[in-house]
Amino acid sequence: MWRFSAIIFVVVVVCISFVNCEPKVPCYFIFGDSLSDPGNNNDLFTLAKANYPPYGVDFPGGIPTGRFTNGLNAVDYIAQFLGFEQFIPPFKINMDQDILKGINFASGSAGILAETSYHVGDRVWMSRQLQNYEITISKLGSMVNGTVANYLNKCLYSVNIGTNDYINNYFLPLLYPGTQLFTTHQYAALLIARYRTLLQALYDSGARKMAIYGLGPLGCMPNEISKSGATQCVEKKNEAVELFNTKLVSLVDDFNTRLPKAKFTFVNVYAIQNLTLYPGLIMNTTCCKIVSLSNLCQESVPPCANRNLYAFMDGIHSTDVVYKQVATISYNTTQIPLFVNPMNLSQLISH
Repeated sequence: MWRFSAIIFVVVVVCISFVNCEPKVPCYFIFGDSLSDPGNNNDLFTLAKANYPPYGVDFPGGIPTGRFTNGLNAVDYIAQFLGFEQFIPPFKINMDQDILKGINFASGSAGILAETSYHVGDRVWMSRQLQNYEITISKLGSMVNGTVANYLNKCLYSVNIGTNDYINNYFLPLLYPGTQLFTTHQYAALLIARYRTLLQALYDSGARKMAIYGLGPLGCMPNEISKSGATQCVEKKNEAVELFNTKLVSLVDDFNTRLPKAKFTFVNVYAIQNLTLYPGLIMNTTCCKIVSLSNLCQESVPPCANRNLYAFMDGIHSTDVVYKQVATISYNTTQIPLFVNPMNLSQLISH
């Protein structure tokens, strides 16, 4: 279960006002699922949408953007730490000079596997995100000095995906055959094998500085606790996730050893959420009133009054306060390899 022991960490000094900041990297490319989605799902035919209140209640201007939280998500905070003047925009087919600063390709309900979340509706799974990325970087040739690959070498890449391959695939045995076909070890190996191919493709495009996020304790999500009829974290599900994370660490180590000039780092979200969340954070109740079918917030129903006291906005997604903690620690922690391995994001971009 998540514990509430406080960890003292150095808070990075950043240009959080988005004013007069020189970005520390030329661009920031983001891949993943609803934990990073800034609104890519808004126009898709899917249940996985968050472009309505109460989502965005604490976002600048108090508007819902498609982010599955009350305010910012982790990659938004990282963009601030990097000194970007604006949040990294979602992918659109026709883009101009904005692509020089990077694009966010993340899509709610997306997985490593194409079939993951098919019951939810349309989504941009990881290989489709890479196709959108290829469309994007094909436009950079006329915009940058030198080769596109040399430009991309200096950029930061964030990849946070895999949650849905469990909660919207393997952990749904009535809809997906995963538990009948694979042990938890075999399923984790299947995911990592596919993940390896996808990350290799990013490296081959010119990506060198990559932050790869592990999965959090999914068995502690209100959605997973409710489905299991439990009253606390479902440890069997957490154990399955830890198998995946262990294999992902090995994959990161292998890339760093084998690929020339590769600078990958693993962000241990499981440890960050398990060890550092603030004392008294409410874990077993969602901040918003949820729709039972989707576990997302009911539209226009006011959320809890103090979002800073809640770990979960809805049955699946964290509140802003959790994302800020994950972002801050991953960017600036000195506790290596506990929270990041082999380096934090600040060190990653300086290499």
